[in-house]
Order: sequence, then structure tokens, then C-alpha cells
Amino acid sequence: MTETNYDADAVARPTERAEHAPLVRVALDAMGGDNAPHEIVLGAVRAAQADPHLEIRLVGRPDALENAMTAGLVSADAAVRNRITTMIAAEVVEMDDHAAASVRRKQDASIRVAARLVAEGRADAVVSAGNSGGVMAAAIFELKRIPGLERPAIGTLIPGKTGYTFMLDAGANTDVKPEWLAQFALLGDAYGRRILGLSSPRVGLLSNGEEETKGNSMTLDAHPLLKQLPIHFVGNVEGKSLFDGSVDVVVTDGFTGNVALKTIEGVAEFLLTTIRDEAKTSPAGIAGGLLLKPTIGRIRARADWRRIGGAPLLGVNGVCIIAHGRSDAEAMKNAIIRGAEAVRGGVVSAMTDAIASASPAASGAAATEPAMAGLTTEKERE
Repeated sequence: MTETNYDADAVARPTERAEHAPLVRVALDAMGGDNAPHEIVLGAVRAAQADPHLEIRLVGRPDALENAMTAGLVSADAAVRNRITTMIAAEVVEMDDHAAASVRRKQDASIRVAARLVAEGRADAVVSAGNSGGVMAAAIFELKRIPGLERPAIGTLIPGKTGYTFMLDAGANTDVKPEWLAQFALLGDAYGRRILGLSSPRVGLLSNGEEETKGNSMTLDAHPLLKQLPIHFVGNVEGKSLFDGSVDVVVTDGFTGNVALKTIEGVAEFLLTTIRDEAKTSPAGIAGGLLLKPTIGRIRARADWRRIGGAPLLGVNGVCIIAHGRSDAEAMKNAIIRGAEAVRGGVVSAMTDAIASASPAASGAAATEPAMAGLTTEKERE
């Protein structure tokens, strides 16, 4: 039987195996995001209701947490309330803060305290919808990178014809070296095996043509490095491969990946809005629109970023999920579920083993100071 890429419907059923899953402790930055803290707290409640083996520690300012907890826990029974606790953090990394400098200065910021809980073994995953650069900086400062890794990368799931394609980097590093792309390929392969359930993920290098001779100097130099890796490397892939199901993992630099991701989001919204508006221009259009409404609804749901919940920051020594800055309760619930999924899948240990066993070309020595490159660029704010 031919193995296809990640089942799209499985993303919408994140709690089917929760009944017998091991306990996971999630540190949740309650102050991060446009809708914090109320939607964050409500998302925590929904996640705890969906998964009886989740414990969630809300980290934030006491006054804000108290009000949000009072409202968010109204519908929760005692069993759920007992699995949601709080930890005080006096500071917040604001959306307009300089990410690395603010995280370095604000030792008691909610995202840094949440990441510290994971580093100290008091939580298994950290989740935040706050300043993306701040989340990255906090993860690097507190969790550190896995040994041998040069730079962490953000991964994201892109809906396509037969399922989802996993792309990285989606915005952590604007400028990269060929060796970093090789390491990203190892991270993506490990994620595909442990989380997406693929026995041999098909890994492609995003380029402007499928021929090995196509690309810029970075992709041309990276191609032979990826060929040497113990992964199922299918060669260069074009942008269309993100959607056609021909590849499971797509590797690129953070600048290209983030531009691609936001272009996809914009085009999807444009097409769905245009179809809806055009259907209202004539009686025939209205009738056709009514007939197509269920189909359009399914397409919109499949493309809805809230179903994914959040993007993993791969390469740090702990599970870290970066949620969209506009996340509501449903998106936060799914982001928390993604974090628990990564913990239960043992993705960090798999990535650590992959980097440790990689060829020298793809396994440069990690710098002694945390890498802050790219933290105030395209992923500073969703």
C-alpha cells in the first residue's frame, strides 16, 4: 500500500487517543496573544475537557489570571478545575518589544517562566500565542538547543490535496547556511516519523525547479548535503508540491517559508471571499452558492489555521509550540493538544538522536551563546 502524507481529518480529531494516553504537563503562557488572557484560559479549559490526561499550568499576572479563571472555569467540572493551576509571573513580553532584548531583560516574563518550567522538569511542554520572536528567545535561553544543532526551525502544516505537508523553516531564520538546511531536513524527518506517523517521510528541498541544477547558491550547496543524509530525500520540489501530495516534508529557509506561508493564507482567504461575494451577484449565483455552501464550508474548515493550533519550534531541548497571535479559545485548545502530541511522540529525543548521528556536513558544532539571529524579523508578529 502506498503511504500518503498526513491525514487532514486526523488534525481535527486530536483527542481520539487521549483516553489511554500518558499524563502531559503543559506550561501555558496566559499573557501571550491578542486575546489574552481570557481566550487563553478558555482554550486551556477546552483542552483539559478533551484530554483527561492533561495538566495545565497557566503562567501570568495574578490580577489578570484571577479574572480570566473566574470566567473560564464556570463551565468546567471539578475534575477539570483540579488539573488547571496557576503560577505568577510579574512581567510580560509585549508584542512591540524587541524580542531577544526584552526576554533577556525580563527574567520574570510569563513566557520565560513558562519555558523555565519545562527546563526544570516541572512541565513537559510550553505553549504561547505571544510575540513569536519572544517565544523563540525564551525557548533558546531556557531550554537551549539540542546538542550539535546550529539553529532551531519553526515547522507548519500546510493543507493540500491528499493531506498535510510539513514545511520548515516557516520563519525562525531569515538567512541560513546550507548545513542548516540539512539539519532542518533531519528535524523534519524526525517529526514526520514520530508525529505524522510516516515510516519514511518524503523530504524535498524547495527550489525554483525540480532539476538538481536549479536554485540559488544556497539550495545548490544544500542539495548534495541532503542527498548524504539517512532520509528519503526526493530532491528539489517546486511550490506546487506543497499541495499536491508528492512530498511530506519541505525544507526551506525562514524568509522563503514565511513568505510562502503568508501568501498561502492570503490566497486562500481571497478565493473563499471572492466565491462568496460573486455568488451574491445574481439569482443563479445565489442558487449555486446555496448548493455549494456545504462544500465551501468543508474547504474553509480544512484551511482553517485554528484546527492546527500552533507551530512547533523544532531543535530546542523541549517541546515548544508557537500559536498564532490572533488565537481564540479553539486555536489555543488545539495548540495545547499539539504540544501534548509532541511530548507523547517523543519528538525531542528523536531529533536529538538524528542530529547526533548525522554526517559532519549536517552536524555543525553549536555555538556557546544562544543564537538570536532572525528573532526580530518576519516572525516577530503574526
